[in-house]
Amino acid sequence: MYLSQLKAGGVICRQGEVARLVPGFSSTFELAKAALAAKVSLADLIAKQGEGEVVDLVSLAASGKLDCPVRHPDAAHMFLTGTGLTHTGSASARDSMHADTAGMSDSMKMFRMGLEGGKPKDGAWGVQPEWFYKGTGVNAVAPLDGLESPSFALDGGEEPEIAGFYVIDTDGTPVRIGFTLANEFSDHVTEKINYLYLAHSKLRPASFGPELLVGDLPANINGTSKILRDGKTVWEKPFLSGEDNMSHTIANLEYHHFKYGLFCQPGDLHVHMFGTATLSFADGFKTVAGDVFEVSAPEFGLPLQNPLVVAAETPFAVKKI
Repeated sequence: MYLSQLKAGGVICRQGEVARLVPGFSSTFELAKAALAAKVSLADLIAKQGEGEVVDLVSLAASGKLDCPVRHPDAAHMFLTGTGLTHTGSASARDSMHADTAGMSDSMKMFRMGLEGGKPKDGAWGVQPEWFYKGTGVNAVAPLDGLESPSFALDGGEEPEIAGFYVIDTDGTPVRIGFTLANEFSDHVTEKINYLYLAHSKLRPASFGPELLVGDLPANINGTSKILRDGKTVWEKPFLSGEDNMSHTIANLEYHHFKYGLFCQPGDLHVHMFGTATLSFADGFKTVAGDVFEVSAPEFGLPLQNPLVVAAETPFAVKKI
């Protein structure tokens, strides 16, 4: 089952090839909270609502009418975060940016820690991953909308990932709604200057959708990351995800995010990105304004596309009162 959110209001449920509006709900967030209150699954609540109007999901997506699959009505209560060095091929690209004189970068040390302790078999929680913050819901970008690189940025590059969406229940328990495709847009040139600039490089928008997969994450995800320029593919590479291709379990990554009480405040929405091993930057590719990023994987329905936009320079001043 897949869910999509209309920018104008309304939830779409796709099962198989048929997509229908879900009667009685204007947002996926509202739907999820109603399911929690009624103590039923999303599927059961949708079934109880009855069959809604059939819609053409492909046309709606192509016309830019779909939003992020889940969005909080108050952007300040939607948190975008993620983990890195979580995939079995993710160390090589990062290590090339951060090698130290001793021959092993902090990135490689962190990666090896994940390989050795990210998938514990004894029921205990494993080693904690690299973690980063991307911002609030202000930085959550809908499919086809622009991923804006600030005027001071040194680069704007894609990161094809899988993201989990979570709402915090009234008792402070995180509840996973589902998974989507994500483009964890970053500034890799800034990051390469010094590993301590990683936090700066991540304070960028990210895009999600168009469809939310409700259920467990497939163990082996075979996706494709593309960059199109003037309608032609100028860079393309497969990306792998799912636990078969990761050095951490999803449960371990979830634990090390939600172990903090700050992230378990009732009513909040969290979007947590699980990392990637595939970057055009690692191949020496340079993006330019107008390039279109495309992230796709058969398990997640429609592809996610966003153009790269470069913001105009604006004057900066701190006022006094």
